[in-house]
Amino acid sequence: MKISAANRRILLVLLFILASWIIFTVFQNSTEFWTALKLPISLHQWNFIMKSPCPEAPLRPVISPGENDLRIKEITQKLDQLIPPRPFAHLILTTSAAHSRASILNPRDPYCRGEQLDVLLEVRDHLGRRKDYGGDFLRARMSSPALQAGASGKVTDFNNGTYLVSFTLFWEGRVSLSVLLIHPSEGASALWRARNQGYDRVIFTGQFASGSSHVNTDCALVLNTSAELCQYLDAQDQEAFYCVRPRHTPCAALTHMYSKNKEVSYLTKQERSLFERSNVGVEIVENFNTINVSTCNKQTVRMKKKCKLGMTSKIPSGHVWEDSWIPTSCSLIPIEMKKCLSGKFIYLMGDSTIRQWMEYFVKNINTLKSVDLHESGKLRHQLAVDLDRNINIQWQKHGYPLIGSLTYSVKEIEYITRVIDRTAGEKNTIIVISLGQHFRPFPIDVFIRRALNVHKAVQRLLLRSPDTVVVIKAENTREMYNDAERFSDFHGYIQNLIMKDIFHDLNVGIIDAWDMTIAHGTNAVHPPQSVVRNQINTLLNYIC
Repeated sequence: MKISAANRRILLVLLFILASWIIFTVFQNSTEFWTALKLPISLHQWNFIMKSPCPEAPLRPVISPGENDLRIKEITQKLDQLIPPRPFAHLILTTSAAHSRASILNPRDPYCRGEQLDVLLEVRDHLGRRKDYGGDFLRARMSSPALQAGASGKVTDFNNGTYLVSFTLFWEGRVSLSVLLIHPSEGASALWRARNQGYDRVIFTGQFASGSSHVNTDCALVLNTSAELCQYLDAQDQEAFYCVRPRHTPCAALTHMYSKNKEVSYLTKQERSLFERSNVGVEIVENFNTINVSTCNKQTVRMKKKCKLGMTSKIPSGHVWEDSWIPTSCSLIPIEMKKCLSGKFIYLMGDSTIRQWMEYFVKNINTLKSVDLHESGKLRHQLAVDLDRNINIQWQKHGYPLIGSLTYSVKEIEYITRVIDRTAGEKNTIIVISLGQHFRPFPIDVFIRRALNVHKAVQRLLLRSPDTVVVIKAENTREMYNDAERFSDFHGYIQNLIMKDIFHDLNVGIIDAWDMTIAHGTNAVHPPQSVVRNQINTLLNYIC
């Protein structure tokens, strides 16, 4: 019996040692262990779900901030190379439109419709000396006012002080050429440096409700203050807006916002002289005779496919003829708007240049009735319906930053990405997005981050609903002489490059409002109705 008891004790010790070793091994290799068992969730994930304030809500994939940050850095570095520093000691050393030279290569009379006319541009400074670097911000356009015709020209920068400006002769008749020096390379460089130095060119004022009165405080994308702040954060995309928190007032009491330009500039006095009215948008091509274009016998008209989503665009992307937009790569047909939109749900999201579309629809579809959503002001959420034809069109503003001197409500403000994420989507759902104008006064990373986040949301939408129609409306050009540091078209041009780079891989439609507004010769941020009509006709061709 004694031997048996001793053996049992030895056996128990051995079992204890074996159990300890197994437990130690399991916890040392817990990842492999749980993976080998193929459990649906790990312990870490389980703990996360239990701590979630809304455990019943489906979890969205969290976008890694590092992924966006790397992409922002990559795009910014490319732009830094495109716009290198161009310091100058005096205005006379910058590009001069008056002293620059332009000459037509291989001139002839007449030209044939469909041919290309090339202009060689040699830029010089105010002393008449040839420049040996590029970077000037130029705008080329040809036009025939009597024919209500116009088109942009393609500018190729050789980065040595010479440029090739190419015009495609789309129509016959008498054609005038124009090449404007919007900003010299030194001005473009100064705008780029200044833009990325600060967030405070526009100051926002938030109104917090406090009983029957309200309290105003400063708000911004970035606030340099030691005061307690309210953070309005989109946790998924890591975009935030801040307000100084009023005393004894909760952050949720923020109801309205307005903004105004702040008396701040990151340009030197010398640099600011480049943006005086006399130095902006100066004509270089002043002494060319009118170009005569005829229809030559050898010309054959090439049939183009109807415009559809995902088509690549040429430069220029089209031209205006008799006040109608004619794309270069595809064809547009007249479409009866009311019939095309029957059964459609259209989301217009973005700034006031896309709100113009909303106003156009309401004005030109007599059966479309506006719905009173009990909001006020230009930036209010808008909805119009035609119950008989099942047409539903709505416009809503994009999230911060949203510049407006008139007070607007922020209770219904949200980021476009969240609207897209909760949209089921299908073939009769159309989403049109317009971003840009309100981002021009802020460092470029703000715009890049927003564009990347919208791209990811569209990507998710098309993955779950490939038939959804998504259209990106590019920026319009705007007033040329209005506050270049904040709103120059140079900023819009850079943002256009960014949008094309980011969205090139998605099956979306692009409405090249940039090229349209240049072709029409308008410099108004809210262009005439004929321009809006052409933009909307492009949309209708994508839909029907």
